[in-house]
Amino acid sequence: MCGRRRVPMARGTSIRSAGTGPEARGPEMVEGSGQRRARQTAQAHGDVTQVAGDMHVHPAPVQGRPSVEWPVLVGDVPRLAAAFQPRTRIRKKVGAARDGGRDVVLSGPGGVGKSQLAASLARELRDQERSGGGDLDVLVWVRATGIDQVISAYAEAASRLQLPGVSADDEGRAARLFLRWLTAAERRWLVVLDDVTNPTAVQQWWPDSGAGRGWVLATSRREDARLSGQDRALVRIGLYTDSEARTYLKRRLADAGHAHLHDPARAGEMAAELGHLPLALGHAAAYLINKRPTMAGYLTLLRDASKRLGDLLPASADTEDYGRPVTASLLLSLEAVEEADTSQLARPLLHLASLMDPLGHPATTWTTPQALDHLRTARPPQRRLLRKHYPAVTETEVRNVLEFLRTYALITQDIATAPLRMHALTARAVRETIPPRTLPATARTAANAITSLWPRHDHEERELAALLRANVVHLDQLTRPALWQPTTHPSIFRASRSLTEAGLYQQAIEYNETTSDLSKSIHGPDHPDTLGARSNLAVSYSDAGRIQDALDLRERVLADCERVLGPDHPATLTAVHNLANSYRDAGQVQDALDLTERVLAHRERILGPDHPDTLSTRNNLANSYSAAGRVQDALDLRERVLADCERVLGPDHPATLDARNNLANSYSDAGQVQDALDLRKRVLADYERILGPDHPATLTARNNLANSYSDAGQVQDALDLRKRVLADCKQILGPDHFSTLTARNNLANSYSDAGQVQDALDLRKRVLADCKQILGPDHPATLTARNSLAVSYSDAGQVQDALDLRKRVLADYERILGPDHPATLTARNNLANSYSDAGQVQDALDLTERVLADYERILGPDHPATLSTRNNLANFYSDAGQVQDALDLTERVLADYERILGPDHPATLTARHNLAASYSDAGQVQDALDLTERVLADRERILGPDHPDTLTARHNLALAREAAATAQRPDAATPSTAPDRQPPSDTPEQLA
Repeated sequence: MCGRRRVPMARGTSIRSAGTGPEARGPEMVEGSGQRRARQTAQAHGDVTQVAGDMHVHPAPVQGRPSVEWPVLVGDVPRLAAAFQPRTRIRKKVGAARDGGRDVVLSGPGGVGKSQLAASLARELRDQERSGGGDLDVLVWVRATGIDQVISAYAEAASRLQLPGVSADDEGRAARLFLRWLTAAERRWLVVLDDVTNPTAVQQWWPDSGAGRGWVLATSRREDARLSGQDRALVRIGLYTDSEARTYLKRRLADAGHAHLHDPARAGEMAAELGHLPLALGHAAAYLINKRPTMAGYLTLLRDASKRLGDLLPASADTEDYGRPVTASLLLSLEAVEEADTSQLARPLLHLASLMDPLGHPATTWTTPQALDHLRTARPPQRRLLRKHYPAVTETEVRNVLEFLRTYALITQDIATAPLRMHALTARAVRETIPPRTLPATARTAANAITSLWPRHDHEERELAALLRANVVHLDQLTRPALWQPTTHPSIFRASRSLTEAGLYQQAIEYNETTSDLSKSIHGPDHPDTLGARSNLAVSYSDAGRIQDALDLRERVLADCERVLGPDHPATLTAVHNLANSYRDAGQVQDALDLTERVLAHRERILGPDHPDTLSTRNNLANSYSAAGRVQDALDLRERVLADCERVLGPDHPATLDARNNLANSYSDAGQVQDALDLRKRVLADYERILGPDHPATLTARNNLANSYSDAGQVQDALDLRKRVLADCKQILGPDHFSTLTARNNLANSYSDAGQVQDALDLRKRVLADCKQILGPDHPATLTARNSLAVSYSDAGQVQDALDLRKRVLADYERILGPDHPATLTARNNLANSYSDAGQVQDALDLTERVLADYERILGPDHPATLSTRNNLANFYSDAGQVQDALDLTERVLADYERILGPDHPATLTARHNLAASYSDAGQVQDALDLTERVLADRERILGPDHPDTLTARHNLALAREAAATAQRPDAATPSTAPDRQPPSDTPEQLA
């Protein structure tokens, strides 16, 4: 090689001697067949000289020496396996390298078919040269696992070539003579170095094919840089593709006369279970041929972790004479690693890695303190004064050993930061070497290491969190019950929380149902871990919108906690707290309120008034007050909670930030629009400063600020901010996360507020489709999206579409949440609005009277939703021409709002506005004018001069003045204009 440009060996053409300069274009001298034979014989005996490009042949005297028998074949080229797959993609890479004059090294782990492919290429080249008229004169196939094998093969070739100076007593000299002959020979030759295990040692015995008349093909499990040096091409051979694996199984069984054993529906599963490893597929096919099980039956055996690979892929199935059992072949490189590894960490590290997901685990797993401490005692101890000594393991030692394992292809890693991977069958073979007595400790060490890597917030490193979840599940399945005894390992519960944080609610249900059943069978139904697992399952039910399932399970969990742990145990109080949340979700507002007050009393008595859990419960009680319509009670309590959190936890504690956010919500509920806006600006700034701009709580705060902009009439600010929130959610949480769906829905609301009716309609259609696909057709968020789409139909003037959809929404709510759930009452109210839009005034009136009765019965006469419905009923009385009924009810509504929410609440201003309209309808023109003037003044003072409601009031005042002026003229007719009535409450719901 030595830096010379390599000339590709032409296929099917003669090879000419090349001079040092360009090839001359002149008359060719044609060599006769006799001359050619004489020249080749002389060259074989070394009697050749070359001057200035001319070849001079000096025939040697015969002296009785027998002639060389061509071609010279040394070593046995393996026969091709049955149903051999040509690996077309890899062959193209090899062909391109050979055409470029480069030697090729086929690299890959054990069992991927390196030697088979090399044999196929060697046979193809031999047969191709013969058929093309240009002989392949020398073919040497040598097992290169040891240098002595290489030397012996080369010496045999030298002997067969009858090279001068060859002696049977000196194989080394004979081998070197053979290498020199290869460098100068005009004969075509191929040397195959199969299974190179020591690239450094084989380097000096690597033939020089720079003259272009020969080629070296090697195979190795290693990927050392030395193998790809000196312009060699390193071609990696991986597993079969799915298509190759399926084709192999089908053809192998058919060729053996057992085509009936091939099951197309199971072939892909079988290939995947065997990791698409050619060696394993060959043994498995032979097992099917020998024992005749169905593919389904064999898969059952293969998936049984108690079965050993030696039984499933036995030596008797080695029909292709690979020479080793599958397990031995997979672990062959381990011996070489252990020889080179002075730290004695290779085997303990492999034991840990074999428990991980074959798709990969973090490269930093084994340099965690938990892993290092385990490895310290897992390797053989040193002796000091007859005592065992376990020196500390360093991160450098671990990285060095991992590099050994990568070099010998026992593990793979694409780049330094990529996950580590181990083939599933290699991992299974390694696991079979783990002593049973050490397996539980090894498994829990792996779980400890995984848990230590978990990010504080999953959104910060979503890919890492997903990788860790997969490894917890895989580790548990392989080693069960190691992670459950003596108690449940924290990683089991951490994976559950991670699924919830990722918004994978259905997967969380499946996972938590499994863990609940396992905990019950391992620990018993009353063990605290079992109660915790069932509580997590209830959370998953709630997140997935299965409100009744969550409520029923939480009632059972609470009863069990009270019976097993006692009424004052912290876990019992947590169960009470969770049940209160379910009551609130189910619309059982008073039950939630009563239960939360009970939890607060218990925690104040047991934990004290300033314990963080007590503060959290006090906040939840404020939430219950808000849900019950007790706006002022909620506001007062949230002010206290914030003061307590600032005093006890500090102003920047996450719980303090949450309390500040909740107080802003109460300001909004109380109609203190500017206070809510100012506080939400501060809350967002705090979240961004303390938790960072991408934290989920920060995204929520940003969305809430958009709500305040909307309440304050800053429509464009709200729209711009909601666009940003949606972009942030998609980037940080993913396009299908629940919070992303929420952001998309809220952006549609802003489009609607901004008058972009078609944009709102289009986006709400998409939101509904996403909710149905991701959350299911019956999730509460899907029902909300359906209701919001009906609002957009109404805004777009598609009255019948809105009416039809609202009928369906109401039927869904009644079926899923029940006839008395607050969301069902809202759906009933919205249907009444659609009846009114469609001109079905009496239907609207009748349905609204029912809705009002329901609200008064379920939520009470003073709940804000009840007041809103009473206002809507007054509007429908007006539409029906029942002017006096409308006037009387509107006066009551205003009095109620002033009494309950205060004279300056936006809803109170709306009621005052509607009363002015009722005065106008009743002909009380001056009363209407006076009240409209007050409404305008109030809105300018409270909402500002540019708020949309203020602009409406200004417009209505102009109409009222015109009506009053007309009424004062003696000949005036009935005024044709009157103040616009505030429309019935029909705003789209927020998803969150």
